[in-house]
Amino acid sequence: MLQWLTVIHGALEGGAALYAAWLAGSVALLSFGLDSMVEVISASIVLWRLASVARAGKFSISERAGLRLVGICFIILSATIATDALQKLIQRAKPEESLLGIAVAIISVLGMPFLAAAKRRVSGEIDSHAMRADARQTDFCFFLALILLVGLGAYKLFGWWWVDSIAALAMVPIMLWEGIQALRGITCGCCCP
Repeated sequence: MLQWLTVIHGALEGGAALYAAWLAGSVALLSFGLDSMVEVISASIVLWRLASVARAGKFSISERAGLRLVGICFIILSATIATDALQKLIQRAKPEESLLGIAVAIISVLGMPFLAAAKRRVSGEIDSHAMRADARQTDFCFFLALILLVGLGAYKLFGWWWVDSIAALAMVPIMLWEGIQALRGITCGCCCP
């Protein structure tokens, strides 16, 4: 149920953020929206694994394969966002204000800690490294939402055109770190069997 909630929430959150990014021309909203889509992929992998256990009594795909897929998504996302944000800084591109983006960020900042805590609890009960990694990604979603909220809020309050790109660049190391860890098959500091 937590994974279905993550997929549904991530799809709605990501869709709203991507729509707001398109309207506002905001690279920070684009970063957050694309990250939400990677979280949907991650949650879907965990759902797939849980369903395979329910059907066959064993996992049909390895945790390492699932983590690598998510890792590749994060690496590509990091490179794309860094390039786009730097290009917008160089061009001095000014996004539009986005109340929808601010609302998405607030909802995520308020909701993600509870979802991540629930996933950690369940991952311990079912001994799933993939779900533990997914809980960690939900934690990262919280931090990204917080960065987004600060960036969008600062732009709305002070009109600083550059803060949108800086917020996006602040998200890149988080996405890159998570991608590298997932590619190495590491979740929460422990290597998957």
